[in-house]
Amino acid sequence: MTAVLKKSSLNTKQKILAFTLTLLTFVMGTSEFVIVGLLNEVSSDLQISLAAAGTLISGFAISYAIGTPILTIFVSRFPKYPLMLTLISIFIIGNMISALSSSYELLILSRVVTAVVSGVLVALSMSVASDIMPENKKSSIIALIFAGFTISNVIGVPIGTLIGQLRNWQLTFWFTTLLGIISLVMAILILPRKLKVQKGSAKEQLRFLKNPRMILAFLIPTFSIAGTYTVYTYITPILEEGLAIPTAYVSAVLLAYGAFSILSNIVAGKIASHNGVSKLRYVFIIQAVILGSLYFTMGNSFAGLVSIMLMAVMIYAMNATIQLYLMNLAAVYSPAAKDFASSLTPVAVNIGIALGATIGGYVIANGSLHQLSWVGGLCALIASGLAFASYRLDQKQSFSVLEAFEGSKS
Repeated sequence: MTAVLKKSSLNTKQKILAFTLTLLTFVMGTSEFVIVGLLNEVSSDLQISLAAAGTLISGFAISYAIGTPILTIFVSRFPKYPLMLTLISIFIIGNMISALSSSYELLILSRVVTAVVSGVLVALSMSVASDIMPENKKSSIIALIFAGFTISNVIGVPIGTLIGQLRNWQLTFWFTTLLGIISLVMAILILPRKLKVQKGSAKEQLRFLKNPRMILAFLIPTFSIAGTYTVYTYITPILEEGLAIPTAYVSAVLLAYGAFSILSNIVAGKIASHNGVSKLRYVFIIQAVILGSLYFTMGNSFAGLVSIMLMAVMIYAMNATIQLYLMNLAAVYSPAAKDFASSLTPVAVNIGIALGATIGGYVIANGSLHQLSWVGGLCALIASGLAFASYRLDQKQSFSVLEAFEGSKS
């Protein structure tokens, strides 16, 4: 009984490790998103158009989505401790180059490098958490690591934006460089030296991409996030024109949205425990109802804000479940691709963001702000249908992927 209790709780080293990995995602999130609040300053200083400055955001997302899984395939065969320290060092150098950039070309190059390195670090962090944490704590710890990105939007980005607006945008990247150095020092001290490595060729890992179960699981978060970003991409006009919120209060609403989205990570940890895929079938239906409710509440400021805050609570509810599910699929069908599989959730999220923004743009061009809500809800229903299909396949095989994974360890 005592052994069971010890296994089910976190020891001091595991708690510090969880904090270190969460700090790492917080730092990477701050570095990624802080540019959003500095586009005018960057555009003016580098003498480029606002549209060109915007590619610093889209270029980061595209590089993250494409470069992360490719680089993960090639570096996952190396020992994790020196690999993560090397990647954090490159991340720091990338931010230093951003801080020293005096041209658009150099700045976007540094952003591309930072994006790819960040993606691989997230994948490795998830893999480390999966290897080290007690079984009944994995879902909550992975949700916590994902929460680092959310917290960065609430704390890191506003601080970085303020620094850039008070002084200059380059100083903001010196700020993220400092955060990176702190993360590196903690990683040197805290990361376990000897972590198991699943060595596999690029061909073996890429074979996992052909697995229909992986494709199905990958599309679930893609459509869920697309549903949210169909609406969220146009949140400012929705607030100002749809809900009649004064422009001066928009930033406060967005801050509240970020705070509510932190709750989403707590919900994610709860959902992920005990076969979360079975729960996601209904979670996405709830998400669809919330997104669709904005169609009816948009004419009322208070009711509309309730819909938007509930939308924030649902945005990351599937993250921990999908992260574990993809890694468990790899453990069952392609063990050498576990680190590669751990990189796919953030990739799916970035693709979902791009898809949602594109769908939202089409709706705006051919319809109205009101129609964004039900189109976003439709995307969430597609995610629900995909979750139903995944769960049905688990049932047909007479075991869940999670149970198969547990059996493979015993």
